Amino acid sequence: MTIVLDIIIILFLIAGLFFFFVGVVGLLRMPNVFTRMHATTKCDTMGAGLVFAALIMWQGFSFISANILLILIFVWITNPTAAHAIAKTAYKRMEAEIDFDEDGE
Repeated sequence: MTIVLDIIIILFLIAGLFFFFVGVVGLLRMPNVFTRMHATTKCDTMGAGLVFAALIMWQGFSFISANILLILIFVWITNPTAAHAIAKTAYKRMEAEIDFDEDGE
């Protein structure tokens, strides 16, 4: 049973690191503030969820895993909230370059 659990933990860690990597690529490749925030917020939230889930499985049912779960909930709440605050500030300052074609592309 421990080999199966170790494989699941490794898969969760690899998937979490993949989402972090995709978020970094999105940050570097996207053209403006809003699309960059969209890419990084989605990927960081999912990546953190998978990595913390792997840590909880690795730790087992204990006080430490409960603390990891609380940290995960905190990240799930604060990550989108911070992105929303940054987007609102960027929109108010009009620093974002929003260019839409007539076709919406």
